[in-house]
Amino acid sequence: MKKVRTQILHWFSSWYPVSEWPFMLFLTSVFAFIYVWTVASLPRMRAPDLLTFFTLLFILHLGLHWLSVWWLKNKWSLWLYLGIQTALVFALSTLAAAIGPMLGLYLGLVGVSVGMLRSVRRIAAGVLVVLAASAVNYYWITRGTGMAWWALAIIPMTVFVIIYVVLYSRQSVAREKAQRLALELEAANRRLTEYADRIEDLTLATERQRMARELHDTLAQGLAGLVLQLEAADSHLSGGRPERAQTIVQQAMTRARATLAESRRAIDGLRGRLPDDLTQAIPDEVEHFISSTGVPCMLELSLPESLSEAVRDFVFRTVAEGLTNIARHAQARHARVFIRSSGDMLEIEIGDDGIGFDPARDMERMGHYGLTGLRERARQAGGTLEIFSSTGKGSTLKARIPLPARG
Repeated sequence: MKKVRTQILHWFSSWYPVSEWPFMLFLTSVFAFIYVWTVASLPRMRAPDLLTFFTLLFILHLGLHWLSVWWLKNKWSLWLYLGIQTALVFALSTLAAAIGPMLGLYLGLVGVSVGMLRSVRRIAAGVLVVLAASAVNYYWITRGTGMAWWALAIIPMTVFVIIYVVLYSRQSVAREKAQRLALELEAANRRLTEYADRIEDLTLATERQRMARELHDTLAQGLAGLVLQLEAADSHLSGGRPERAQTIVQQAMTRARATLAESRRAIDGLRGRLPDDLTQAIPDEVEHFISSTGVPCMLELSLPESLSEAVRDFVFRTVAEGLTNIARHAQARHARVFIRSSGDMLEIEIGDDGIGFDPARDMERMGHYGLTGLRERARQAGGTLEIFSSTGKGSTLKARIPLPARG
C-alpha cells in the first residue's frame, strides 16, 4: 500500500509542480469551507436542481484553479483563463446571492491572479478587473445598496491577499532556487568524487610505474650484471685461471655492495622519507654519489635558515634525481651541485661533463621519468626546471623555485 501511495505521489509530482501544492491545498480547503457553508446556511441552495448546477460550477472553478499552471504559456491564454474564472465566480456568487461566499470566491481569484501574472503592471490590471467584477456582482446582489460597505470589506482583504501571495511566491522561488542549488551541489560533489577516484587510480598507476622503474634500475640491472660477472668467473675457473676469476669475483662483490646501497636508497625513496636537515643530507647524498661512482663532485651549498617542507622536499629530490641520472647515464669525469638563494628565489644547478644527450629526443627513451615528476613539482610550486644538454658536451639541470615570504 505504501509503495502504491509513493508511486501515485511520484506520478502526480511529475506533471504538477510540488512547490505549488501547499498554496493549492490551502486554496482548496478555503473553497471547500465556502461550499459547505453556502449549502448549509442557505436552505434554498439545497434544492436539487440548484444544488446540482452550483456544485458542477464549483467543481469546474476549483478544477481550473488546479490547472492554472497549464495556462502560463503565453499572456493571451492567461487572460482567457482569468476571464473564464471571473465569469464562473460571477455565476456562483449570483446563484448563492450571499455576500460571504462572493467575497471568498473573488479574494481567491485575486490571489491566483497575483500568483500567475507576476509583473506589477499585469497584477494591477488583473486585480482591478477582478475588483470591478466583484463590484458589479455586489451591486447585482444587493440592488445597489451598501457599496461603501463593499469597499471597506474587500479592499483591505485584497491588500492582505496580495501581500500574502507575493511573500509566498518569493518564498517559493527561494525554495526552488535552494533545491536547484542543492541538486547542483550534489551533482558537483558526485563529479568531484568521481574525479578523486580517477586521480587516485592514476596516482596508484603512476606509483606502480615508478616502483617498477626503481626496481628495474637497481635490482634488475644490478643482478643482471652480477650474473654476467659470475658466469665469467666460472668460465675462468673452468679454464684454470683462478687469479682472473678472483679479480672478477672481487669486482662482483663491489658491484653487489653498490646494488645493495642503491636498493636501500630506492626503498627509502619509495617510503618517501624526507630529511629534516638539508645541510647534512645533501652533503651525504653527494658523498654517496662520489663513493658509488668514483666521480668527483663539487658542492656549493647556501640555504636560508628555514625552509618549508615542500621546498625541502623539492630540493632534496632534485639533487637525488640529478646525481642518480649522472651516475646512470652521463659517463662523466666531473660533476657539480650548486644550491644558493638569490633574492626571493632558490636556485639549484646540477651539472656534469659527460656524454650529454638531446633533451628533446632522448628524455623518454633514456627513462628520465623522475625529471618529468620534478618539473611538475616545480610548476606546482610556481618555479621552473630546465635541462640543458647536447651530445658530447655534458648536461646541466637548472631549477628555480620561489621562497616563502618572510613574515
